[in-house]
Amino acid sequence: MGTKHQGSDVERTALDTYIKLLRATETLQSQANAQIIAHGLTMSQFAAMEALYHLGPMCLKEIGQKILKSGGNMTLVVDNLEKAGFVERKRSQQDRRQIEVHLTDPGKNKITQVFPDHAAHLTHLLSVLNPEEQQILGRLTRKLGLGISALNQN
Repeated sequence: MGTKHQGSDVERTALDTYIKLLRATETLQSQANAQIIAHGLTMSQFAAMEALYHLGPMCLKEIGQKILKSGGNMTLVVDNLEKAGFVERKRSQQDRRQIEVHLTDPGKNKITQVFPDHAAHLTHLLSVLNPEEQQILGRLTRKLGLGISALNQN
């Protein structure tokens, strides 16, 4: 269902595109979330662990920037991961004022168990688009995100 707005063609096209993009994103996200939850993690916990696994130890702010979460939210996420034994906080060797979050061995085991299932699940979900269409969608969504960021900086 597209927009019922009676504005200009440009407005109707923008609103219709927004609705379609939002619905597709919500559908994809709900499917991805369900798969992660089945592994006993929230999407934010999984994203934080995945970032730490692939990029190495980081401070809370860096993790939040990578996974697009606020500092307060990251504190809660990391607190819960720490309680589960998946991460630990350590003073940075480069700057003793900084606290870095590190994956523990159980955390590494968990992410190496969950990530391949997640990657396979996303590959399956996105298979409704052929590889060329996936690349085009990737380029367009990147262009959209960067373009919106540039508009907000002006």
